[in-house]
Amino acid sequence: MLGKPKQQRSQDRINKILDAAELILEQGALSAVTIAKVSELAELKRTSTYKFFETPEDIKLALIHRYVALCSEGLTKDLDAKNNLDYSSCLKDCINSMIAFFKDRPGAQKLLLENTVSPSVTSAQLHMIAAPILKYVESSIGLPNMFNKPGVFLVITQIILSILSLNTKENGGLTEVGLNEAARASNAYLLSCLAMPA
Repeated sequence: MLGKPKQQRSQDRINKILDAAELILEQGALSAVTIAKVSELAELKRTSTYKFFETPEDIKLALIHRYVALCSEGLTKDLDAKNNLDYSSCLKDCINSMIAFFKDRPGAQKLLLENTVSPSVTSAQLHMIAAPILKYVESSIGLPNMFNKPGVFLVITQIILSILSLNTKENGGLTEVGLNEAARASNAYLLSCLAMPA
């Protein structure tokens, strides 16, 4: 995106563009997101779209930011009402919430899980998803002192997303196998970190 909009009217146009791109993604392939198609669906001139996004990749990057924020908010809301007594169950709750998010948003699934090249999710965006997972595990069970808790949960988030991505690509969607493998691998990593001296 070319810059943070200063006026509400500009923000409204950006939202129209992103809503249109999301609708295109839900109905078609990632390659279907073009400036021409997005502009047409958003009922804007191409020049208006170009004011905010120079390329389709810029639109996809903005969509990634939107999806990451929504996933983080969804995790926070879903996990707020839960409480489990072991690490494995806590992580499974988190993964179930993420799977529900992706199933409700086919565009997010295509962009974040099925997409293998670019644009990619940044470390800062992964931290946005990792933060509610860390908070939930810590508030449910507690965590002993460990080196770099946010870093550990960043890796756990990467493990979960990588396995869900592989599950999506191999099965054409998210399955119970993806849930179980993501839970097993993320729990194994967490337990290995807990076993290391702080």
